[in-house]
Amino acid sequence: MIRRIALFALAVVIAAPLAAQAPAGLQLRLDHSTNAEDPDDVPNVTVTTVGSGFRVTTGPAVTAWNSENTARGAYTLKGTFTLLEPSSHVNYYGLFYGGGGLEGDRQNYLYFLIAQDGSYIVKHRAGNETTHDIQGRTPHSAVVAMDANGRSVNALEVRVGADATDFVVNGVVVHSAAKTGMAGRTDGIWGVRVNHVFPGILVEGLGITQ
Repeated sequence: MIRRIALFALAVVIAAPLAAQAPAGLQLRLDHSTNAEDPDDVPNVTVTTVGSGFRVTTGPAVTAWNSENTARGAYTLKGTFTLLEPSSHVNYYGLFYGGGGLEGDRQNYLYFLIAQDGSYIVKHRAGNETTHDIQGRTPHSAVVAMDANGRSVNALEVRVGADATDFVVNGVVVHSAAKTGMAGRTDGIWGVRVNHVFPGILVEGLGITQ
């Protein structure tokens, strides 16, 4: 059975690390840039309903989830991401999963993101400051880079199996990771992550199959 997020019936404007004013069930965590050479362009994040999906506009990077959306064991998490307007420089967006402690200093999750230049990353977030590469920035022909108008459409999947996780773009497995160490922490909350300075990312078909 596919469970889909239906949480974005209202627009939200966030100016705090955790959005108290978000609609019921929706939680957003902002990661403000601490790099003076790569600042956030605006202080806020907006999430607005567009058809059956939602559009995310950043400012600061944002992680968005519903604490009721969890997965354990074997499952497939998927979503289709349309780049409506690119960032001013290469930035990433996509899926996160295996999340826990997302509201505090011990946030922990795995994420699979793509960039407007046709590359992808797989990482583990541990706390507020630390990330570990499972697969660093890697170009792949399956990832559709932005066109001359700054747009692209990519369908992402995280296929969690008994022994390994496959990371899929537009039906092509771009990377596989054994479920050992930090890459094995796949049980938990799932949602989306959009890095900073994105004028528009449309997310559609977000959900899991178990």
